[in-house]
Amino acid sequence: MPAGQSRIELIWEGKGEEPEPPASTLVEVPELSRAADGGGDDPRNLPNLLIHGDNAPALAALRAELEGAVRCVYLDPPFNTGVAFEHYRDGLAHDRWLSEMWARARLLRPLLREDGSLWVHLDDNEVHYMKVILDEVFGRDNFVASVVWQRVFAKKNKALISGSHDTILVYARSFGAWRRNLLPRDESQLRAFKNPDDDPRGRWQSVSYSVRSEDAERRAIYRYPIALPAGGEALPPAGRHWNGLPDRTAALVADDRLWFGPKGDRAPRLKVFLSEVQGGIVPDSWWPHSPCGTNQEAKREMLRLFPDAEPFTTPKPERLLERILRIASDPGDLVLDAFAGSGTTGAVAHKLGRRWVMIERGEHCVSHVRPRMLRVIDGDDDGGISESVGWAGGGGFRFLRVAPASTPVADDGQGR
Repeated sequence: MPAGQSRIELIWEGKGEEPEPPASTLVEVPELSRAADGGGDDPRNLPNLLIHGDNAPALAALRAELEGAVRCVYLDPPFNTGVAFEHYRDGLAHDRWLSEMWARARLLRPLLREDGSLWVHLDDNEVHYMKVILDEVFGRDNFVASVVWQRVFAKKNKALISGSHDTILVYARSFGAWRRNLLPRDESQLRAFKNPDDDPRGRWQSVSYSVRSEDAERRAIYRYPIALPAGGEALPPAGRHWNGLPDRTAALVADDRLWFGPKGDRAPRLKVFLSEVQGGIVPDSWWPHSPCGTNQEAKREMLRLFPDAEPFTTPKPERLLERILRIASDPGDLVLDAFAGSGTTGAVAHKLGRRWVMIERGEHCVSHVRPRMLRVIDGDDDGGISESVGWAGGGGFRFLRVAPASTPVADDGQGR
């Protein structure tokens, strides 16, 4: 580092001493793969991959094929809460947890496309440490947002402060190249557009025609009376001025762009037509339970799929993943989840027409994730977002296991 420059970083015991992932290969288990279209396609040629094994060697093995190919990475790693979940050992020593997350962030970054993004889902136990790690690996300039998801809405009355949210850290591979998608307007947002004056241009909503300004000179120039259709004049409120000089205001009146109320006696408001606004809404960082679901909703989704199985402790609802994937990817893009858990990312990606890679080291990769994806493919999963997106089934995947590099692998034409 040049003299006179300083560096801010998070230090922990063992940082930088992590061993390289062991040389590994990905071996297909044909009897656990599913060919598309009832067996018409060779599953080895399908882009969807379900990988059973540790994600570090799996990611290292995937680099040759997937470097610069992934549009969206979603990670829901163990939260390091000290609670022993049935499906995860969630309670690693703090230093070890930091080392594992740092190493995986470094493995994932090269896989992202220049216009790709990383979404890391955590609670308050580690999210602030993870932010510093990702600032180091991805660069602070590539930080996009901290999304707050309302995972529960029932208050815990015995808590000092009732925790109700998780945080999702969003980073771009390259901030300048990343382009997010707009979210579709829901019915309540569309209802805000009306047409009380039967304007032939269609439905509209009004916004204030006055703006606040600390510039006294500008306020003086832009403050002037506007004639009301019903008679009299309107002035902007104190401390505000009109959003245009008299010539612009006159042009807006002539074009019927200013709304003076049903009787023509109110201060003007600017008409914004539905046909002229963007094709959706800009995502914000507050995601309430109503459009995104909750942990309880996700548990109900899992119980519907596996009524006799012990539910995951903190599964994520399909509506939450739908929102992430709609913002961060387009149909046909590749989505990767290195902590697949219950398989929600793959299920939602499949239903939305995205390609996917899921990695899971737990035995529930076989007992839960694979059966879930088979139900999605067979059209037998009518829960989650299936109805809203019109999902009827289709597709396939390859089931792979992480194995030592010395494991003999039959030549499949793809180098593994």
